[in-house]
Amino acid sequence: MTDIYDYIVAGAGSAGCTVASRLVQAGKRVLVVEAGPADNTRFIDMPATFAKVIGTARSWIYQSEPEPSVGGRSLPIPQGRTLGGGSSINAMLYIRGQPEDYDGWRDLGCPGWGWDEVLPVYRRLERNERLAGELHGSEGPLPVSDPRNRHPLSLAYVRAAQQAGYRFNDDFNGERQEGVGFYQTTTADGERQSAAKVFLRPLAGNANLTVVTDALVTALTLENGAATGLSYQTPDGHNHTASAKDEVILAAGALATPKLMMLSGLGPAAHLAEIDIPVVRDMPAVGRDLQDHVAAPLYALTRKPVSLLGEDRGFKALRHGIEYLLFRRGLLASNVVESGGFFDTDGDGRPDVQFHVLPVMIENAEHGSVER
Repeated sequence: MTDIYDYIVAGAGSAGCTVASRLVQAGKRVLVVEAGPADNTRFIDMPATFAKVIGTARSWIYQSEPEPSVGGRSLPIPQGRTLGGGSSINAMLYIRGQPEDYDGWRDLGCPGWGWDEVLPVYRRLERNERLAGELHGSEGPLPVSDPRNRHPLSLAYVRAAQQAGYRFNDDFNGERQEGVGFYQTTTADGERQSAAKVFLRPLAGNANLTVVTDALVTALTLENGAATGLSYQTPDGHNHTASAKDEVILAAGALATPKLMMLSGLGPAAHLAEIDIPVVRDMPAVGRDLQDHVAAPLYALTRKPVSLLGEDRGFKALRHGIEYLLFRRGLLASNVVESGGFFDTDGDGRPDVQFHVLPVMIENAEHGSVER
């Protein structure tokens, strides 16, 4: 039996949760299919424990092909695999793209994506506790707040950078991104505000919204070159199908979306033929030209034992837990990545390097394990 909806959304990440919410509020009947489990763990809600989610069932750990530019190594690429997607496992930094990013998309043939067109959308989205004006919103659904905790090493970095001549920036999403300062985060009252919490949870009980978790989309249903539905598999091994009267919306992420398209026969014909997938439409650009930044860790020794080493054990962990439960403050209310900066290394007026400062060593980014 095939269930029928107005819209089907594949993936419950930031985009999927947002578009599903808008459609349901418009009176549409929507199915959201998410590969991972629900987001019902305190490790997601508490900002400081986000690394404990990476490497679990709530994340994908993709591996890149060996990259010549990094000595032939294969690098891990974590992706969200739960309600909220990446917004449920990331460090919660609220950093918008640079205006030139959006103008570049527009100039490449994406009308409606220029900076002047997306800024009003950001303003409607944002509920900023401190910033307002032409670049920020204060009445939107997404909470944006300043850090409740500032670790001594986070403060020391900002002060040292200022002493070295770098400007203090109290708004990385302002008119000028360059400088050092403290990040704003998508948190409220000491808790993460993921796309699932902000956009899906308020619609719980709405008869127009159906959310299926632990359901891996395996293929699109195509009729006359258009997607009319999809198939998904549940942990019991059963296959299910669903049809959409209006549209199937692919929001499975930067890696899984092109993968799903290619599994359905939409992609580079030569490559699909190599792996014995019947070609429905030759789309050479699918799965190509993915670009992402590289994060390179730099470690430093401190003269005093002020890092987070040992803070998650014994009496210290108990103290932090009590402080968080009672007041939503302290170490567990921190996103750990409290401070950082943007730098223009080639002098063209557009920052091209970003620094994060963490008062802890994360030795295994693939599994999110904090060792020191």
